[in-house]
Amino acid sequence: MKPRRRNTKAEQRAETMEQILDAAEYLFSQHGLYGVTLKDVAKRVGVHHTLLNYYFEDKKKLFDAVFARRAVVTSERRMKALDEYDVATQGKPSVAGALRAFLDTDLDLYIEGGEGWKNYAALGAQVANAPQWGAELMDEHFDPVVLRLIGLLKKALPDCSEQDIFWGYHFVTGALMLTLARTGRIDKLSGGICKSDDFVAVKDRMASFMAAGFLELCRQHSGKEPF
Repeated sequence: MKPRRRNTKAEQRAETMEQILDAAEYLFSQHGLYGVTLKDVAKRVGVHHTLLNYYFEDKKKLFDAVFARRAVVTSERRMKALDEYDVATQGKPSVAGALRAFLDTDLDLYIEGGEGWKNYAALGAQVANAPQWGAELMDEHFDPVVLRLIGLLKKALPDCSEQDIFWGYHFVTGALMLTLARTGRIDKLSGGICKSDDFVAVKDRMASFMAAGFLELCRQHSGKEPF
């Protein structure tokens, strides 16, 4: 038998870093930025807190690293889906098609990615609703892909004003963030027939629902049928 290869220091460091980010992601998703300390994260990982001080200057730096790790994945996936959809429709997208490329691609990560991605979803909902510091993170990581979606919606709705399209996106992202927060409120309101963590059900409905809203908003303000 071949002797087991020992991990290099770089591999050990990468493994430790993933453990730290996973632990911090879970804690931040449950308690928010201000409800977690570096000592809390170190305790969950099972290391001394000085190790976290070695890797991260402060708690905010750790939070930013946690957020950035998956933000780049979802942003790149959605950008690719939007680009491919634009090509497939030869520059003539539909509202529903553009929204599906944007929303469904993201929801697939939370459906297929395990508990880590669900924790990140809840974290993203927190960031999106933190005007003091969250808006900067959202701008940094998601503005390019959001503006790509806006560009497709403008093509699909040539008679709509930019104002209506941006408001429409605002409503879309608000519904998405509430969904990702998994508050459990819809579970209680519906008597259990809807589950806040049922991203499959959300995926089946959200793009169609939001597309109808865009179309109606455009119809009301333009006086034309935006089809």
